[in-house]
Amino acid sequence: MRKPAQKETPPGRLYLVATPIGNLEDITLRALRVLKEADLVACEDTRQTQKLLSHYGLRKRLVSYHEHNELTRAPELVIELEQGAQVALVSDAGTPVISDPGHRLVTLCLRHHIPVVPLPGPSALVAALAASGMTTEEFLFTGFLPSRAGDRRKALTALAAEPRTLVFYEAPHRIEETLKDALEILGERPAVIAREVTKLHEEFLRGTLQELLERMRRTTPRGEMTLLIGAGAAPHAAAAQVPLRERVEQIMQAEKVDHKAALKQAARERGLAKREAYKQLLMDRG
Repeated sequence: MRKPAQKETPPGRLYLVATPIGNLEDITLRALRVLKEADLVACEDTRQTQKLLSHYGLRKRLVSYHEHNELTRAPELVIELEQGAQVALVSDAGTPVISDPGHRLVTLCLRHHIPVVPLPGPSALVAALAASGMTTEEFLFTGFLPSRAGDRRKALTALAAEPRTLVFYEAPHRIEETLKDALEILGERPAVIAREVTKLHEEFLRGTLQELLERMRRTTPRGEMTLLIGAGAAPHAAAAQVPLRERVEQIMQAEKVDHKAALKQAARERGLAKREAYKQLLMDRG
């Protein structure tokens, strides 16, 4: 007697669903369909995603997936996917994985031959760049700059000779320090701050790094920000190649400042902590 054929489990799929970055009307029809049909939705903040789903009358099983639990949550989701689950991954806003959690889950799915399906949609990066007035033929997006001052200066120093438009995400409480470091390391350049893009208080602040820095000093920065910096002469790119002791002497003569102030400026140009610069200076003398 022949055994009945076993019913094959349909393959699971991971859908990367872009969600609105502010205006809820920006979601695509395809994204709504996938969210409706998904077995579960993995999201950064279940409360944030529930607002979106409720707005469109969707009831779904929600599972948290964020930077603090992805190490353990990713394998759990892969097990469900291997059992045929259709999983939609969303971030709080915009496209998952792009400066948001998700990379670990994507790579794990690919390793297990689970299809990963991207659903394009809202992106603060693309929206800000398109309306900025900056050249868009070539640009470099690096996500968030390091929060620690020394690491941030090192990152900016590495970009000093970059000829393309630079695009960063930045938090409002760090924007002033970032503009200050960018001005000192990259030199005066055209820049744009795109704030609260697609939201009620959307605003594009255009000017030079110096002008934007002065404006941020006169106000209390609020909202999500995208910072765009145009190409410039990068005056400190060549200076970074000069031995530290020689650069300090150059600054002392050019700007009529004492040794301590000159060392501080030279350290900032190279993205070094003051203590690290002092050690390097002693080694140069030795």
